[in-house]
Amino acid sequence: MQPMLNIAVRAARSAGDLIVRSADNVGRLRINQKSKNDFASEIDQMAEREIINIIKAAYPEHGILAEESGEHKGNDFIWVIDPLDGTTNFLHGFPQYAVSIALMHKGKIEVGVVYDPLRDELFTAKRGGGAMLNSRRIRVTAQTGLMGALIGTGFPFKNPQHLDAYLGMFRALSADSAGIRRAGAAALDLAYVAAGRLDGFWEIGLHEWDMAAGILLIKEAGGVVTDFSFNDKYMGSGNVIAANPRMHQTMYQAIEPHVTAALK
Repeated sequence: MQPMLNIAVRAARSAGDLIVRSADNVGRLRINQKSKNDFASEIDQMAEREIINIIKAAYPEHGILAEESGEHKGNDFIWVIDPLDGTTNFLHGFPQYAVSIALMHKGKIEVGVVYDPLRDELFTAKRGGGAMLNSRRIRVTAQTGLMGALIGTGFPFKNPQHLDAYLGMFRALSADSAGIRRAGAAALDLAYVAAGRLDGFWEIGLHEWDMAAGILLIKEAGGVVTDFSFNDKYMGSGNVIAANPRMHQTMYQAIEPHVTAALK
């Protein structure tokens, strides 16, 4: 998988360079509202085309699942792409966004790359090969309980029907923790769990391209990822709990009483 990881890194860096060059000209960009509170700029589209062009030049037979252009049919290898995770942050000049690229083969995530172009931080993983930040191996924290824990999350702004359930989870986790952070880029949040910057993370209603790369990073860094039913259906449900094994159990026990039937 190393050649495929190299291609993912090249594509992520190229897209990241394009994003950074455009950051000072946000006011001139064309912006489309895909749905309520869900935006895409022409930079999202340009970065995605750049990524796809690099991948297709190397692996023309591979499939693509990308946030902006959707599904491109191919063989059993599927590249899952978010060209700019944190578009709303980018459009407001809030410096928290990233490129996320993963490669799946027959349902298993084989390669994951999350690239923060502002900090030049490259998070990479390949299945069975560990997780790295700029060529340095990373691990999840050893935190076991909520006391003193720093936890990441994302508000269910696209799924307001789940807000009451989410607020119950928020109250349960925030009561004893050191703090909860909502930075607005799930790919980076997951990468931060893998790197030990966050002790855990949970969110409702993510898409495959938001989380595929980050999930592999966490698993290869020694962490656990499940949905709200304590199984591995998160790519379908979009509901995620991620942490080291003991912290994950603690978070799950706090969240579970607030999980509605619609979230299982």
